[in-house]
Amino acid sequence: MDEAVKNLFLTALACLALAPAPAAAQALLDPTRPPAGMDRVAPDAGVADDGPRLQSVLIARHAGGRHVAVIDGETVRPGQTFKGARVARVGADEVVLVRGGERQVLRMDAPLPGITRAAK
Repeated sequence: MDEAVKNLFLTALACLALAPAPAAAQALLDPTRPPAGMDRVAPDAGVADDGPRLQSVLIARHAGGRHVAVIDGETVRPGQTFKGARVARVGADEVVLVRGGERQVLRMDAPLPGITRAAK
């Protein structure tokens, strides 16, 4: 009987040795998250949130193509409205909103790599 217990013990020990170790969880990065410099400032950081924020601009390469902007997570096109303001123009790095006689220009927070600004 001692031999049977010894064999059982060795078999259990071998199984434990061959069992895979638990994999360490690794944090995954969100590829769609804006760069750190473009994140909104935390409310407790002492900086006031000064209105809508232009997050993205998509412009078709061909002439007369589609112009789309994302403002505070909402997709808008020229002529549509955003929180009561009409989207007058969507440029490569800015959007012009018009509310009554008031004009508001939203600009991207940081220049995008590979995009050069045209001289004004």
